[in-house]
Amino acid sequence: MDDHWLVRPTTIRKLWVASIAILALLVATDIWIHHHEHFTLDGIFGFYAWYGFAICVVMVAFAKALGAMIKRPDTYYDD
Repeated sequence: MDDHWLVRPTTIRKLWVASIAILALLVATDIWIHHHEHFTLDGIFGFYAWYGFAICVVMVAFAKALGAMIKRPDTYYDD
């Protein structure tokens, strides 16, 4: 049976390349945007992209830690 087109390695690679290209273009548009910075840090080129990525990493790490703290054993409902 033929694999679905979304699970083929060539398609996955093309999707990664396209996603990275789109993200790079979106960050590059930061050149033409005038920022009204409130702090020194938010005037740096690509700040919002890096900030969003960092916050996403923090949220994933927090969710993993929270899941490890509140998880139940597999036999929780058997008792």
